Amino acid sequence: MNIFRLAGDMTHLFSVLVLLLKIHTIKSCAGISLKTQELYAIVFTTRYLDLFTTYISLYNTIMKLIFLGSSISIVWYMRHHKMVRRSYDKDQDTFRHYLLMLPCLLLALLINEKFTFLEVMWAFSLYLEAVAILPQLVLLQRTRNIDNLTGQYVLLLGAYRALYVLNWIYRYFTEENYVHWITWVSGIVQTLLYADFFYYYFQSWKNNVKLQLPA
Repeated sequence: MNIFRLAGDMTHLFSVLVLLLKIHTIKSCAGISLKTQELYAIVFTTRYLDLFTTYISLYNTIMKLIFLGSSISIVWYMRHHKMVRRSYDKDQDTFRHYLLMLPCLLLALLINEKFTFLEVMWAFSLYLEAVAILPQLVLLQRTRNIDNLTGQYVLLLGAYRALYVLNWIYRYFTEENYVHWITWVSGIVQTLLYADFFYYYFQSWKNNVKLQLPA
């Protein structure tokens, strides 16, 4: 554990709390992509298959349970809560997210650290997480009307991954034989996908105008 890893975990946790605040308090999921949330639920389900077989630490177990439980609950709210689901913009959230899953699975079968079920699923979760934000970014470009909580949610998600990149750099220079190419490449791709959003977010903040992404 180091400051970058801890900051990344806390930023990720805050992103989830922001989204849950939006859903529970405002009873709205406007501007949120159900497709992205479903992909995240799959990411955490496949990544944490070792939850009840491998114990690392209490902190690790609690964080796994939080991210797994929150991702599933968000999908449930957006699909089944009688008030929240009314605000879901199904007509705009049309990204064919299932087309992302098959290439990620094939890549995981070909490129993994060890050809076992758990390791392939772990690699699959990393590849899928790298592109899971795409339906959300496409939705924001289509609607162009981004409220503060939605903007903060996406910003925190991008910041979490950027902090993890710093964590990997720190560990590379401070730990012997720390090399994880699958994690590194997936994380860098994921961070780069946020670059455009970061630019327009800070432009809107600097100029004190409402955040809008170009169509």
